[in-house]
Amino acid sequence: MWNKILRTVPGARSRNTQDVVRMGSSEAATSHQARVVVAGAGLLGNSVAYHLADNGWSNVVVLDQSKVGSGTSHFGSGTIGLFKPTPERNIVMESLKLYQRLHDQGHDIGLRRCGSLNLAQTHDRVIALQRRAAYILPTGMHCELVDSETARKLHPFLYPDDLQGAVYVPDDCIADPASVVQVLASEAKRKGVKYFEGCQVKYINTKNERVHSVETDVGTITCEYFVNCSGMWARELGLKCKPSVRVPAYPAQHYYALTPSLNLPTDDDNLLPCIRDYDSNLYARQYDQSLLVGWFEKDAKPAFEETKDIPKAWQDHLQEDHGHCGALWEKAVDRLPVLRDLSMPTMRNSPDNFTPDGRLIFGESAEVKNYFVACGMNGNPLQGSGGVGKALAEWIVSGTPTIDMLPFNIQRFLDLHNNRQYLQQRIREVVGRQYAILYPNQSEYKFARKLRCSPLYSVLEARGAVFGTKMGYERALYFDADYRRGDPLPTLPEGSFYKPKFFQNMEKEYQACAQHVGIIDISSFSKIEIKPGIQSDTVSGENAVLRYLQYMCANDVNIAVGHIVHTGMLNEHGGYENDCMLIRQTEDSYFMISPSSQQTRIYEWMSRNLPSDASVQLNDVTSMYTVINVVGPKSTLLMSELSNSDVRLAPFSYRKLNIGYASDVMIMSFTHTGMPGYCLYVPSEYALHVYDRLITRGRDYGTRDVGTLTQRFLRIDKFIPFWGDELTSMTTPFEAGVFYSVRLDISQLKKKENFIGRQALERQKRDGLRKRLVLFHVEDIDIDKDVWPWGGEPLYRNNEFCGTVTSAGYGFASEKLVCLGYISRAESSPVRTITTEFIMDKDAVYHIDIAGKRFRLTQHIHPKAAMASAIERQDLSKSYRPTVVKEKKQQKS
Repeated sequence: MWNKILRTVPGARSRNTQDVVRMGSSEAATSHQARVVVAGAGLLGNSVAYHLADNGWSNVVVLDQSKVGSGTSHFGSGTIGLFKPTPERNIVMESLKLYQRLHDQGHDIGLRRCGSLNLAQTHDRVIALQRRAAYILPTGMHCELVDSETARKLHPFLYPDDLQGAVYVPDDCIADPASVVQVLASEAKRKGVKYFEGCQVKYINTKNERVHSVETDVGTITCEYFVNCSGMWARELGLKCKPSVRVPAYPAQHYYALTPSLNLPTDDDNLLPCIRDYDSNLYARQYDQSLLVGWFEKDAKPAFEETKDIPKAWQDHLQEDHGHCGALWEKAVDRLPVLRDLSMPTMRNSPDNFTPDGRLIFGESAEVKNYFVACGMNGNPLQGSGGVGKALAEWIVSGTPTIDMLPFNIQRFLDLHNNRQYLQQRIREVVGRQYAILYPNQSEYKFARKLRCSPLYSVLEARGAVFGTKMGYERALYFDADYRRGDPLPTLPEGSFYKPKFFQNMEKEYQACAQHVGIIDISSFSKIEIKPGIQSDTVSGENAVLRYLQYMCANDVNIAVGHIVHTGMLNEHGGYENDCMLIRQTEDSYFMISPSSQQTRIYEWMSRNLPSDASVQLNDVTSMYTVINVVGPKSTLLMSELSNSDVRLAPFSYRKLNIGYASDVMIMSFTHTGMPGYCLYVPSEYALHVYDRLITRGRDYGTRDVGTLTQRFLRIDKFIPFWGDELTSMTTPFEAGVFYSVRLDISQLKKKENFIGRQALERQKRDGLRKRLVLFHVEDIDIDKDVWPWGGEPLYRNNEFCGTVTSAGYGFASEKLVCLGYISRAESSPVRTITTEFIMDKDAVYHIDIAGKRFRLTQHIHPKAAMASAIERQDLSKSYRPTVVKEKKQQKS
């Protein structure tokens, strides 16, 4: 059926070879010096070089193992879609601004506005589109919900009968990737950037864990910065360094087809809009007088599985798969019946890099300072390259990110994510997830699972746990109350934008936490020991660990031994780099607990700020401890019975106790939920024993297993901000309302030692805040019939857009849907600062837009759970008869 798998792309423009040096020449063969060396002359590499030169950094060298644009950058759809989640849309907007500027300067890059139709075949897809449209509209970008007939009028080839609607985005564009590659390179060279082709990077040399030089097959270049933009080869190049740099990206086979000419009109007024048929996993666009159709299929195929490395002559290793392609083509024929009458298409296999979570990768590596990476465009390198190049260049020039990097930061990964076998398995579903409905908190991966498991995994699985993953760690999301041992293991049901299908299980878990005892395995949390290193003469007699942490932390960490302090670690702008608990174990040693996703990122941040005299050392002990949250009003009674000790600890304190037969269990008097109880840090070899005792003895106290989704809802209801949602590098403690985690003054007479971000916080305190985190209760909503808020929804104050929901959930205590979100004054307001009086003004009326429907909100700036106090007043000490637990006697051997 199929002619062949083509290895070229039609319409590629000729290259401008001026000012490009072929390696082997006398100039190239000698040693060079440069401020920045960029590896890879594709879209990303050229964008980084262009933006560096645009910022005045002309001493930049770009190396490519073949020729400019010889990788897969010039392949692909050439579409530029703006109808995306906010972080990605911001990147695409910057790309479009760049391409528009090049177009306005007279460069022929094929930039044309064609618009797009985003199709919905199902009710849930309609909701997904409505939710996205709701939070895009306040940005000023136009998008319009249309019915199937209107969609057909906008694209006459469209088969509309199975559609429930669509979103039309008139400002979406197309451009020619091959032309953009060449124009960016030409402009970068004009600004002073040097290009060397046919130059293969062999090794990146480091000195004091910082980039020092780049070895190539013809010479060495000394440099301050290295940027890995080598596309499919980025991961392998990351390994050519000591220490090696993890770059978790791997190419998937990525197919598209170009039809014969359909004699389509090519003038701007008659250009067909792009189609994204998410539920059929395909897209289509007009390409000259033809149609280009491509796919993000659910069961994708990793590329180059049969080779040890990604081959330099990659086009010679692309494999045909007629059966795979045939099934894809049939979906396109169903959506565009005009294809049925055409001759057989030419299929093109254009591999592209995909990442383990389907998001872009860029930023500074955790392993080597000044080693930057940009890769993993997930099927559309043109769309993100302009924005990524700009952000990365600004980061290099300014020394800090200029945008919120958390969703894309390369430091969100661990070594396990860089494993080739892991990547090949994960990529199979990541491709299709680009078009899937990713239900909030309900869309888990199926491949490459069961990598990091706590010692309790098998026991929890046998008790009905349904698992999700965080940093590769298996965590129980909730427990199926109907599961009985011997039944098929429960699985996560299909997601929903309405009340979760497992909501009744979460209700029972909440009741255990509110009235009895809930047991939650939170072992995935990052754990770092901070201890004395090698004391130098200059600091002899001083507490180097305390001095270091006082500099790193916004709160006063000079607490008594055995006590705990909640603090943030900030950047120079006052934004969060970490949200953590610090436990003072001795006068000069601390134990730090941070969010799971911070394991790589915060270790790197702290390491780079260590004293140069090695007087402080860090030790990642995440895997050494199993963490069990014991939550609820009867937790003290249970723990007292198990430890035979007084466990009535002061708030935010800890002790080491024996639990059952286990020794040296760290018991801490907080729960991450805002509810009474304890956090147990159990040496992992004792974990099964301690858990068994908790469950067995806990029968008398109504003990129940609880999942992390219930814990999340408990935190939201108690107005506890989340790392990555409310707490980011762009938000400060004052904006988040956690004033207690900052100490500018220890007393009226003494200031706290200087810490990173102090000046920024002092300015905020003096000048006032421009945004503030607020808790909202959603009113007049039917939780059984209406779509729930899940995060990302726009907020309105007196019908003016004022902010966005950062996280949302059901408040079991307040019996209301609860949202957290930052609000600020409307753009039209001449006053920019925001006050408590402004937020709580009795004339202020707040609304939330949930998938196109508005609901009234009640605002709060302090934790409020209407039912919590009533529950706490219940008589929790009523008498009960203990259950006799019979334990088998061990036989003497």
